[in-house]
Amino acid sequence: MTDTKVPSRVFRPAKQDAETAKDHGTTPQTEHPAYRLAFQDMDFLLRDDLRPVRFQLELLKPQLLLDEANIASTFVVYGSARIPEPSKATALLDLATTPEGRKIAEKLVEKSRYYDVARELARLASNFPRDEAGKQHFVVTSGGGPSIMEAANRGARDVGADTIGLNIVLPHEQAPNPYVTPGLSMQFHYFALRKMHFLLHARAVAVFPGGFGTFDESFELLTLIQTGKIAPIPVIFYGRDFWNRVVNFEALCEEGVISAKDLDLFHFCETAEEGWEIVQEFWRDKDHTRIERPRARINGHE
Repeated sequence: MTDTKVPSRVFRPAKQDAETAKDHGTTPQTEHPAYRLAFQDMDFLLRDDLRPVRFQLELLKPQLLLDEANIASTFVVYGSARIPEPSKATALLDLATTPEGRKIAEKLVEKSRYYDVARELARLASNFPRDEAGKQHFVVTSGGGPSIMEAANRGARDVGADTIGLNIVLPHEQAPNPYVTPGLSMQFHYFALRKMHFLLHARAVAVFPGGFGTFDESFELLTLIQTGKIAPIPVIFYGRDFWNRVVNFEALCEEGVISAKDLDLFHFCETAEEGWEIVQEFWRDKDHTRIERPRARINGHE
């Protein structure tokens, strides 16, 4: 009995039973939805009552894919879906026919340089070596859409690295950009679960100019760090002039709704090299949580 092999399982696999269930014959009983296997019954799975189960599935599936790809940490890039690369921004300016349209197009041309910055930052992060266990670190992650998100995924692909896209189902079509690694291109129904996956493995976050979505994601991140729900990580805001124009951070301090020390939670940057150096410096120090980092320069003041 020394060569007895004990099987790893004795129950039939669910996949096997799912195939068998297709050949159940046709009777009033077998044709009724009640007879479907629960995990094959889409009407059942999409019931409001099953929302907690869908939460679990949307949390679990991306995590399994990251584990299978040996991804231990990510570098998240937030930014607008409306800031095109420089050549396309110039084309939009040429097509502008009204003074208002031209003014907006000029602003997009001005910000389009951040497409190249995001792409270069992604290249730098994606060259970070695997650890001794073969795990990947600082894997570039975006929302999977166009513009700044595309630039980030594109930069990673420039150097042959894996790159993640966390897309979201929207009323208007938003297909994944072509630079996301296919096996790491994921789609979400719940914004909350998507935002959670952005931060579960994030060890650095770069925030480029953007609108409501960028504000939502970046300020939730700052709130989580401010309240101690997550440990501090490097948070880099690109475009000092843009952010100082659309958000008066200093006024928040003056109004007493945030503390002056909360301005230490993030940095302003303009170049890819500067941003990547901040990330490296942060993680070089083993006791990084005690580093006295310079305050972000707000509205022209340190």
